[in-house]
Amino acid sequence: MAKTIFAELGGKYERQGDYLLPCLTVPAEEEQPIGTWGRWHLDYLKQYRKVTYTNLPTSGRLNTYLADIDRQAQERFERLIEGMKQAQGITEQLKEENALEWTGRHNNVWACAREVVEREIIYS
Repeated sequence: MAKTIFAELGGKYERQGDYLLPCLTVPAEEEQPIGTWGRWHLDYLKQYRKVTYTNLPTSGRLNTYLADIDRQAQERFERLIEGMKQAQGITEQLKEENALEWTGRHNNVWACAREVVEREIIYS
């Protein structure tokens, strides 16, 4: 039997009944914690970017990729919140004077920042 390109490159085969199947392994990947943003992006990849979702695990880079997306999204979210709070005058003094107004404004800033991060990083 003529050697295949896979065999010429050092690949090995394993006999399964009447078939020779190539012995393939996925490269080991360092486990990193993935937060909410990373899980949301994973769901997005599964549903709308199936080729990317298939390629990342087979190349052994899925966990690293999702951890990086999660880190980027969290950093962007925190920067947006701080910038929006400064722009709208949401301070600790406002919190002491009128906690209800502070809560409403803070929740509004939080929701706006979350929407921006989702649009820019998670669902793109």
